[in-house]
Parts: sequence; structure tokens; C-alpha cells
Amino acid sequence: MDVVFLISAFQANQYPPPDRPEIAFAGRSNVGKSSLMNVLVNRKNLARTSSRPGRTQSINFFTIGNRLYLVDLPGYGYAKVPINVKKSWQHMVETYLSERSNLKAVIVILDIRRDPTAGDMQLFRWLNHYGIHAIPVLTKADKLSRQQARTRSSMINNHIREITFVSPTVFSAKTRQGRDEIWEKIDDVIEV
Repeated sequence: MDVVFLISAFQANQYPPPDRPEIAFAGRSNVGKSSLMNVLVNRKNLARTSSRPGRTQSINFFTIGNRLYLVDLPGYGYAKVPINVKKSWQHMVETYLSERSNLKAVIVILDIRRDPTAGDMQLFRWLNHYGIHAIPVLTKADKLSRQQARTRSSMINNHIREITFVSPTVFSAKTRQGRDEIWEKIDDVIEV
């Protein structure tokens, strides 16, 4: 898979041209967003992983050949950064989501071990309101037994079902569980 980092953008005039479908990745800080992206494209360090929440501070664009863009959005939640930085991230992400004409879907990443937060639910509602397709993914499945993962997936699905009609995909960066299913969902939305 020919994947290349393209640009880190802080404002709309820095985005690449909207000449192909785009899939964005959003989730709380430290939810496994970079690990998910790396597994999806079979790369170890395309998106940088960190134990320190809030490492992604810009909107990072990657190209997959001439086929599509993958977009890594700053995490939200408990990143240890000043309030004014969090507010600038929020504005930057809202501008991107509301104005990007070629955005086909947002992969909303949740930790399978945690209940969806108010911020997670707000993101689902916002995407639903603006007609942006949400693809929920539950990361860190390898931290639970298979039965625990099934139970948590069902609980989270019941929690978000009123907002999004897409069942979450259970994913593990360690075992690569869910990788093919996520690509199928991406292919479905970019074909439309």
C-alpha cells in the first residue's frame, strides 16, 4: 500500500485539494488512534504513537496513492495542554468537519473498556446533524477476554444506537482483529 504523509495543517488554506475521498479519524486523546491508522495501512510509524495524550496537535493528511486521503485529527478529552490550545483544536476540527466537501466519513474511535463520554456522544450527534457518516471503532480489544469484549461491544452499541446506525467494529492493534471489517466500511462509504 503506497501511503505517504502529505501535510500538517492548522487552517483550511493549508489543506490539500479536495480531489479524492477523505476518511478522518477522531477520538479522545490516548484511545489508540495512531495505532489503528498504522495497522490499517500496514505501517509501524506512519502516525506517531505516544503514551502522552495530546501529541497530535494539527490535522495531519496522508495519501493512499491517488485513491484517498486519511486524516488524523487532534484527540479530544484529557490531553494535558492549556485550555486555549484545546479551544484552538476544537475550532480547527469543527472548521475541517463542516467545510471539507470530500469528507466521506469519520472513524470515531472509542476505548472498548470505557463507556462513551459526553464528548464522544457530542461528536456522534454533530456528525449526524451535518450528515457525515460515522464509523465507530472500539479499540484495545486485546485488553479484554473475548466474552468481555462481546459484552462491552453490545453495551456500547446500545448506548450509541440512537445516534448512529452503524454497529461498532471491535479492533485490536496487537492482533489486527477488525482491520478487514474497517476497510470494508471505508470502501462502502467511498463507493457511494
